[in-house]
Amino acid sequence: MSSSGGASASGVELIAQYFELSSLQRDQFAALGPLYLEWNAKINVISRKDLAPGQALDPSHDLDIFYARHVLHSLAIALLNGGAPSANVPGHSTPAFDEGERVLDVGTGGGFPGIPLAILFPSTSFTLCDSIGKKIRVVEAVVRKLGLENVHPVWARAEDLRDPAGQPALFDTVVSRAVARMPVFLDWIRGTRATRVLYLKGGDLREELSQLGHNVSHVEQHPLSKCFNLSDFPVFEDKCVVQVELSY
Repeated sequence: MSSSGGASASGVELIAQYFELSSLQRDQFAALGPLYLEWNAKINVISRKDLAPGQALDPSHDLDIFYARHVLHSLAIALLNGGAPSANVPGHSTPAFDEGERVLDVGTGGGFPGIPLAILFPSTSFTLCDSIGKKIRVVEAVVRKLGLENVHPVWARAEDLRDPAGQPALFDTVVSRAVARMPVFLDWIRGTRATRVLYLKGGDLREELSQLGHNVSHVEQHPLSKCFNLSDFPVFEDKCVVQVELSY
């Protein structure tokens, strides 16, 4: 087995510590790492400071970092919002997303957190949008390669999303990874009429969370330390999932 193949396998085992995976999901997660390293050599879809910083190219090391900092980080949304079916975390056995639920990933970049979540929840519909066309082209290629029929990549800003009738596209839940300050982000997604936001963010959020609008009915921060050992993942130390409930 090649070093990258071994690292992909260890990446899948890392995910399997927290989620029960089907054979198809294992194959999809295993393919994810090599696909992104291949694309990242052409287009910077993942920050290169996260991939063997200051070192010569090391596919095995890069894949280890990729699965922890990008895939597992994305899946924290599932663990800290009820969990996935049969999640191996005490008290987290309720699916984070319902069958048929419409989820929008805003500013998805290369497909995070949307693609890892879509692999884990194949009965949930995920729309991944970004304003940068070359990043959406990578998402389209990854979706085709993995056969993810529940993912719909869109080259557009969240504010500009439309349904086939030309009306604002509607969603149940919005997910994202720290693309803007929360008050600005909520303004972007107002037209979606989503009633729930699950937002991966880090740092001291007290100031920006105190500035949310009147239609916010509930806000809660879920530190990643609730489900990950920080000695294993020190990069998650100040990270959390911000859960926001909205009313209209």
